[in-house]
Amino acid sequence: MRYQTRGTCSTAIDLEIENNVITACSFTRGCKGNLIGLSKMVVGQEARKVMEMLRGISCQGKTSCPDQLSLAIEAYLQQMPKHSEEL
Repeated sequence: MRYQTRGTCSTAIDLEIENNVITACSFTRGCKGNLIGLSKMVVGQEARKVMEMLRGISCQGKTSCPDQLSLAIEAYLQQMPKHSEEL
């Protein structure tokens, strides 16, 4: 899924989740080193835990790349069929 970010230097997040585990995450634009590091840290982690941990982090305003990732995870999970999340 491609999520268009708002209010950050990054412009989009490409995200894949399988069985509630983040399997792929990458950012378009933004602070390259930090976002590559963030992406590597979340791959293999439980999506809901990552979403809760990153929600509300701010950077130069009301949001941040980690906060936008939490919103991307939420959007991804909302589009998944209910039974897929519970596997």
